[in-house]
Amino acid sequence: MSFVSKGRRAMSRAVLAFVLLAPLVPQVGAAQGRVELPDFTELVERVGPSVVNIRTLERSRAAGQERGVDPNLEEFFRRFGIPLPGGRGGPRAGPDDEPQQRGVGSGFILSADGYVMTNAHVVDGADEVLVTLPDKREFKAKVVGTPDKRTDVAVIKIEATGLAAVKIGDVNRLKVGEWVMAIGSPFGLANSVTAGIVSAKGRETGDYLPFIQTDVAINPGNSGGPLINLRGEVVGINSQIYSRSGGYMGIAFAIPIDEAMRVADQLRSTGRVVRGRIGVTIAPVTKEVAESIGLGKPVGAMVRGAETGGPADKAGIEAGDIITKIDGKTIESSVDLPRIVGGIKPGAKTTLQVFRRGGYRDLSVTVAEFEVEPATRVAQSDNGGSSSAKTALGLAVSELSDAQRRELKIRGGVRVDAVEGAAARAGLREGDVVLTLDNTEITDVKQFQAVAVKAEKARAVSVMVRRGEWVNYLVIRPVR
Repeated sequence: MSFVSKGRRAMSRAVLAFVLLAPLVPQVGAAQGRVELPDFTELVERVGPSVVNIRTLERSRAAGQERGVDPNLEEFFRRFGIPLPGGRGGPRAGPDDEPQQRGVGSGFILSADGYVMTNAHVVDGADEVLVTLPDKREFKAKVVGTPDKRTDVAVIKIEATGLAAVKIGDVNRLKVGEWVMAIGSPFGLANSVTAGIVSAKGRETGDYLPFIQTDVAINPGNSGGPLINLRGEVVGINSQIYSRSGGYMGIAFAIPIDEAMRVADQLRSTGRVVRGRIGVTIAPVTKEVAESIGLGKPVGAMVRGAETGGPADKAGIEAGDIITKIDGKTIESSVDLPRIVGGIKPGAKTTLQVFRRGGYRDLSVTVAEFEVEPATRVAQSDNGGSSSAKTALGLAVSELSDAQRRELKIRGGVRVDAVEGAAARAGLREGDVVLTLDNTEITDVKQFQAVAVKAEKARAVSVMVRRGEWVNYLVIRPVR
């Protein structure tokens, strides 16, 4: 018998054994408790009838059409600040007073009587809003109240009844890695379905809200459409993408539905959104600063300035305070503060906790209604006149006059006249006003020197400085 024949017989026996034993071998996924890839067909059938296409029109000739730009792309250019291409001279679409298509977007039905949620940027500035249902019926829509640009949420109303409304989900139950699905009208292609996973929660993009980040394919026209979990519940509104090319690059952001519903409820009841404010300018707390001032970990929001006569000022909040709690809620990062304060009813009295010079204290504050906050005016100090005192920290300081302190609205502090060495590396500048050193409030040059002598060791020293209108913490690390 040849070697080949033996090999064939051995292979035949192996195949036979596998066939006989296969029913007894568990599936790998089942053995390890893995979940099979989801089938989205049922979700699409359930939620699809609640997702609408939104077209906006304007009376004047659309700028995009003058430039030969696809109206489905124009919404993207406008949303992400990309200049509209020029010089292509597209054909005129009609008389100047004839409504022209301005942009496309998506939305979803909140109630059977015709309330629809979408993004504020989808309907903002439109002369007409047209809503097309999945069954091809088209309605003119009325924008309810004033679209909230701060959260990018808007509510519109169509005259229809018996509509299929979505089910609202619980964002707190949403987990990173969870499957989610989007339905919308990318580039005007209605009822397009894409899916992916939650990439992150609480993603800060510099806007008012912490976003849900996903890898669901989102493109221009998807704006305002729902982000749906596997239970068929809406957990977010698809709102933004990160892109360098003008198209989807794997990162999309959705507004959490709990925040959006708070806005929608106000728009439906009063036509506008009312938010609370306490009148502070804030900054993040870095790990280095937290350790140097004894806070431990980088939590809370650092107060850089308080509006004169504002709620925080009246409550006794000082520049340099770290707000760690308000209304019983912990401030994990600085962006939490405006969101939580914004949700408190104006006129309500609440308690906030601040960390100040090594200890915690509770302060009572009456929340005011949000408005454009005026900047706290603080003049730059000139030299107070007394001779400078130089320390090994690399700082030369001098006294402030009483007039300068009154103008700055501070009790003490010293002016920085010269900076070198460790202080220069820490970012201090001539003209800064030192308010605290090593967690000690500074009253004058003599006291500054006394604190600096103790601090002139091989360790980090925190300094709270006033620069122009704001305060900030810096950390001086003397050379060892």
